[in-house]
Amino acid sequence: MNANNAQKIRCSWANTDPLLQLYHDEEWGVPNYDSRSLWELLMLEGFQAGLSWLTVLRKRDAFRVAFRQFDPAKVARFTETDIQRLLDDPRIIRARAKIEATIKGARIFVEMEKSGEDLASFLWEIAGGKPIQTKGPRPVQTDLAVEMSQQLKKRGFKFVGPVIVYAFMQAAGIVNDHSDECFRHKAVMRLKRGPLKSG
Repeated sequence: MNANNAQKIRCSWANTDPLLQLYHDEEWGVPNYDSRSLWELLMLEGFQAGLSWLTVLRKRDAFRVAFRQFDPAKVARFTETDIQRLLDDPRIIRARAKIEATIKGARIFVEMEKSGEDLASFLWEIAGGKPIQTKGPRPVQTDLAVEMSQQLKKRGFKFVGPVIVYAFMQAAGIVNDHSDECFRHKAVMRLKRGPLKSG
């Protein structure tokens, strides 16, 4: 770590581990408009339930291998054999309910695409179409997170309670929750809205 990097003011949670710091500096809060990437993030946030994001980050590469690079079309075809393979894989979080929720989430994603819907558009429309800039204390959930959670549950997604959804919104840049003094706050704020992609 060079001295200049060490002197940067970051969100306090990012200072506890080098991997969290890298994730904070390069990914967290950057507006994401790619449906597949958003789906992966939402699924990983579900795996975080009851655990820490650092635990998920440390296993993210293994998750990507185990879940076929989070290709929804491939995951949607997973069978009980795949579930057992995943339950036997010590590199990932081995929770049957979360694994089954991810497979179900892939099938929902595929069905949305078949009907001409786009996950990115669906999520960003709920949020008003552009990143929400925040100031002051950061909550663990908001009315918007409750609404998005309800909409996702209506579609059949699991492990999408308001707290998980708000963490997802923060990570996906739907809200810019970098602390006011963090060097990334203004940098993320300046990012322009990208084109919505169809998957």
